[in-house]
Parts: sequence; structure tokens; C-alpha cells
Amino acid sequence: MKAGLFVLVGIGVLTLVGSLVFELPGTRYSFSAVKPPIAAPADESEPTRALAAPPVARFIKAPGPAPEGMVWIPGGTAVLGDDEGPPDEQPAHSVTIDGCWMDRTEVTNAAFKKFVDATGYVTIAERTPKREDFKGLMADVNEIPAENLVAGSICFNPNVDRRALAKDQPLWPLQVWNYVKGANWRHPDGPASSIADRMQHPVVHVSWVDAVAYCQWAHKRLPSEAEWEYAARGGLPHAIYPCGNELVKDGKWTMNIWQGEFPDAHDVKDGFRTTAPVGSFSPNGFGLVDMAGNVWEWCNDYYRPDYYRFAPLHNPPGPSDSFDPLEPQSPKRVQRGGSFMCSDNYCRGYRVSARMKQAPDSGTFHAGFRCVRSPDTAGATPPQPTP
Repeated sequence: MKAGLFVLVGIGVLTLVGSLVFELPGTRYSFSAVKPPIAAPADESEPTRALAAPPVARFIKAPGPAPEGMVWIPGGTAVLGDDEGPPDEQPAHSVTIDGCWMDRTEVTNAAFKKFVDATGYVTIAERTPKREDFKGLMADVNEIPAENLVAGSICFNPNVDRRALAKDQPLWPLQVWNYVKGANWRHPDGPASSIADRMQHPVVHVSWVDAVAYCQWAHKRLPSEAEWEYAARGGLPHAIYPCGNELVKDGKWTMNIWQGEFPDAHDVKDGFRTTAPVGSFSPNGFGLVDMAGNVWEWCNDYYRPDYYRFAPLHNPPGPSDSFDPLEPQSPKRVQRGGSFMCSDNYCRGYRVSARMKQAPDSGTFHAGFRCVRSPDTAGATPPQPTP
């Protein structure tokens, strides 16, 4: 919600109040201009990365039959991150992950509807925001016009002014996005749209808070960032994408992304202009589908660009707090996997090592989630933290 508040609804022009106070979904940035605070090791004489081999993973074999809709991710060790990627993907490091169950697909509209029907839950995008929700993000929340305090979410701006897309204008990506009144999981493209013919598409416009609520109802949890990347790699040690190093195999696209020059031309070579029904593309080595493209997926972790420097080598849980150098006043949670909006010229978030972040109370029309469940032998599923 916060990610799109300062949009003049109905005009498609983004208005910033004070500093940049919302995420640019799907965009990659360099952190070279801002030095974030770093949690240094207790002994600064120690190297930034421990080189000892991680312990042997537990739960390599599935502990019984699979829960409905889930596949077993065997415990093991893999190199996560990318030394040639953006700074927040560095350094590449060996991590050992315990086995867990993971949803084979992203959570669908049909599954999310069952949750809402059973609980009466109302997503953040369906709630009318209040000025006090934005305290700390700007000097005076009373400056927010009343007409901007409307329930809605972020969509693609089809009327983007392409004359303003010159790469020498640092804020040109802002015009790609539009805060749409009435956009939510039931109405993914705005109030006139419906999910009636999209029940097997991934649910979108769900915030991290909404995803956690679903997980608690389903007796599951969101994956850690390390669990997500380990699972996305599907046992391929050095692959760029979940299914290998090729975007196109045997003449077929391996994922749902943007083909063409974003945002001017979409060739739709993969067959889907926006979301695709889950499972429309081949699974990776663990049997998971849509781990690249389709929609960004929430992880449990707070986001920090420096976390890989000091992350534990066994089941890293994510940092204890968040820091985004672009918006240091706004905590962020991690998203992974890219979406149908990602393209070679704009956002290569469909790489298995690519990281994204978003405010936990904000959703977009190209972000969803999938869940995991720890094996019964590891104890009860822990409660999710609050944002």
C-alpha cells in the first residue's frame, strides 16, 4: 500500500512527497553510491566469510507421504549468490539447507479464495489507508491529499509517457507503475477486472503480511531466502535459471517473462502477456514450477544488501533487521524469482540468484508467494514474525 500512495489516481502521474518513499517493483539498482551500515563480526580480525564446510544436512529423505500440493526438497549443500551479480548477491557462498516440503506451485487464486472464505480475511490492498499509516516516511503526513487515501494497489501503467524513458533520467521507471484504486487480489487489473477465468493463476496484490496470514491458516510458513534459492536451483550446481542456462529450449520458453524492449514492446513469445496458469512451464529438478518468472515470491527474510557477508552457513534465517539504502526509513522483506514483467533490458530477476525487496505491507500486480512446511520430526511450524 505504501509503495503506491503518492500516485494521482486516474491520471497516471506519480507524485513524490518529500523523498522517494516507495519501491520500484522489478527494478535493479547499484548500491555503490550509498554505503549501508554493516553488522561487523564480533572479531573484526576474522575473515568476512567462514571457509569451513557446512555440516551435513538433515532430512535428506522425505519423512512420509507428501502433503497435498507439496514436493519434498531434500536437504543438501549448494552455492548461493553470484560473484558476478549485483553487490547484494555477493559473495557466492556455500550453504547447507535441511529438507522441507515446498508448494509445487505458487499459491493460486483458488487456494487463496478458500482461505478468505474460511476466515473472512481482508487483504491490505482492500483496506482504506489512513494518514497515520505513513508516519516516519515523511515529515508531515497531513500533506497527503485525502483523495489519495484510497484502497488499491500497484499495476502497470499502460499510458506510460515513453518520451520520459531516457536513461539519463534516474527516475524514469516511476512512470511504468500506477497505483490503481480498487486493484486487489479479486480485481488484479483494477475494479473492472475479475479472477473468474484466472482461478489457477497465482494470486497477486498480496503483501507479505497477507501471505503470512495465509501461511498461518494453512499450517505452513514462508520460505527463508536461502531455502527458496536452494530449492529454485533444483540440484543444478551452477545454473543461471531453475532449468539450466537457457531461456529457450527446443524452441519453447522455459518461463513467463517479458520478451521485447520493456516497456515499449512485448512480443508475448511465451504465450502470456501477464500471469500464466501455474504449471504452464516445465518443472525444475525438484519438481517445482514457476520458480522463475510469472510472479515475484515473498520470502520470510528481512532484506539487507550486505547479509551474505556474514550469513550462517547452515539454514541461514535472514538478518535480524532490514536496511535498504534507497529507503533507509522503510523496512523491507525479500522477494525472489522475477515476474512476467522482467526483461533483459530492465530486470533480470528471473535468475536464481537475483534478489528483490518490498515493504511488507505493500502488494503489486506481479507479486505472490508459495509456502513451505518443515518435516514433522523437526517440531511444530514456528509462528511467523510480525513486520
